[in-house]
Amino acid sequence: MNAHSPIAESVASATTSALLSVNALAQPLLAALLEQQAELGIAARRDPRGVLIVDAGIEAPGSVAAGAAIAAICMGGLGTVRVRANGGAGAREEWPTVVEIASAQPVLACLASQYAGWSLSASKEETGGKKFFALGSGPARSLACKEPLYEELGYRDVSKRGCLVLEVDRAPPEVVIDKILRDCALEAHELTLILTPTASRAGTTQVVARALEVALHKAHVLGFALGDIVEGSASAPLPPPAREAIEAMGRTNDAILYGGRVHLTVNGNDDAARDLAQRLPSSASRDFGRSFAEIFTEYDYDFYKIDPALFAPAEVWVSSLATGRTWHAGATRFDLLHPLWLGEA
Repeated sequence: MNAHSPIAESVASATTSALLSVNALAQPLLAALLEQQAELGIAARRDPRGVLIVDAGIEAPGSVAAGAAIAAICMGGLGTVRVRANGGAGAREEWPTVVEIASAQPVLACLASQYAGWSLSASKEETGGKKFFALGSGPARSLACKEPLYEELGYRDVSKRGCLVLEVDRAPPEVVIDKILRDCALEAHELTLILTPTASRAGTTQVVARALEVALHKAHVLGFALGDIVEGSASAPLPPPAREAIEAMGRTNDAILYGGRVHLTVNGNDDAARDLAQRLPSSASRDFGRSFAEIFTEYDYDFYKIDPALFAPAEVWVSSLATGRTWHAGATRFDLLHPLWLGEA
């Protein structure tokens, strides 16, 4: 970890990261989740070694409420997630249910914890059956620090317990669990894995709750000084889950790309804030305007062929603490979402 890099110094200064453990802060939220298994429609069990595995949509039904709770855990206890009914002027032209996200520590909450950046895979030979692939998200990422991003953030968590969220429709094989335990330096009973298929109520909700994280990641890609982002809030419409994985992934991405709204508060000069607002929205992408499922299929199901500029919220406000001025860019496009989500009356 390069503790002397400008990004590391800025983030560490802004967040006092040495005092914040995303895994420790997530534990009370995890405990509350487990206390409400029946109400939330989830099921927890320990595997033969003692790893706690939470099913939030594979065999257990899961729920929207479970998805919101899991999203808050995924943010390492440094964010709030709320599902509300949409009302007021213009609501009929938008969508009836909205996910709202906010964080006073958006860099740690979204990038050090929530971002799905840890690649976990196993071959058919390793599993003795089907090959396995998943992207790990949540606070346990910051124990393993397997991604170059942590070098830039200057952050590594130290905790005796860890929680990882996997967007999968089956439990990970032993070889993958072994890797997680080894890389996180945890004993089996100290690890919790939460499984949330995208084509489930909990899975759809926890992905849509990444609207703020998507904005933070896009800001990072654009080269904005992460330590200057001091506050963030976001919202996105919550569609019902689709019946199969590709369509469900399309719906959750479309919710953010065409319905996501983000407000960032930043330090630094006005030029940087204005530039961020102008470049951040998804409309800056050459692929903007089509459903994500269509785009993903066209690019042979390869995320890396998709224009990176597409992964962003639809509408953005950036406020400068230095001058009190705010810049706005982009717009929501519910005219694109309605044909994808609405059936004919």
